Amino acid sequence: QVQLVESGGGLVPAGGSLRLSCAASGRTFGSYVMGWFRRAPGKEREFVAAISRSGTAADYADSVKGRFTISRDNAKITVYLQMSSLKPDDTAVYYCAAKVTDSSSYYFTSRSDYDYWGQGTQVTVSS
Repeated sequence: QVQLVESGGGLVPAGGSLRLSCAASGRTFGSYVMGWFRRAPGKEREFVAAISRSGTAADYADSVKGRFTISRDNAKITVYLQMSSLKPDDTAVYYCAAKVTDSSSYYFTSRSDYDYWGQGTQVTVSS
C-alpha cells in the first residue's frame, strides 16, 4: 500500500507557473507508475500526465503538452508536475496517482488503471 500527499497548489495569475509535488510513502516507490489527473468544477477527472517507473517515458494530455512537465525523484519518493504558461482553464483540483507495474518503461493514461490516489491540491488560475 502507498499513501500519496500532494502539495504546491495555490492561486496564480494567467501566464504564471507552479510546481506540484506528490510525496509517497513506502519503500517500493520505484515499482509504481505515477500520474497526475485533475478535476475542474463540473467536469470529470481527466488525465494530465504520466511517467514510467524509470522516468524515461512520459505522456501528456494534449491540452498541457509543451506547458507541463512531469518528473520523478525515486530517491526522494516524490513526483513533480511543473506547470508553466498557466491558463484559467487549468483551474482544477490536481491529484496524483500510483499504479504498481512490472514494466520499467510503461505508463498509463486512464484513471481506471491506477490503484492509489492522493487527496488533491487546488490550483486556481486567475484571468
